Amino acid sequence: MISYPIYKLIHLFGIFLMFASLAGLAFYTANGGTKANNVLRKQSAIAHGVAMFLILLGGFGMLARMGITHFPWPVWVYLKFAIWILFGGLVALVARKPTVAKVMWLLMPFLGVLAAYIAIMKPF
Repeated sequence: MISYPIYKLIHLFGIFLMFASLAGLAFYTANGGTKANNVLRKQSAIAHGVAMFLILLGGFGMLARMGITHFPWPVWVYLKFAIWILFGGLVALVARKPTVAKVMWLLMPFLGVLAAYIAIMKPF
């Protein structure tokens, strides 16, 4: 049985990997790089996919260790899941649109802080 701290490490590693892959894509696209010329596009997409899986695995593992195993979940879980879905879709937007990449590079940390606030404070 995996412990809560191990699930938390898996979750955090996924978050760091996700931010690294999205930030790299955002910088590349914002500086005029195109999807066709990006030699690391495939690796970035794979890293993002692995990151999203690790975030989900660690998050649901921590929920299980907290005893939250059935519906309905608390509202904060739904909010975290919505942020996870948003980060999942950003890879497509950031890789294709330079204007979105510039804005998202600035907004991604705020979304991350919002997700952390929700997880730590559990306001709902």
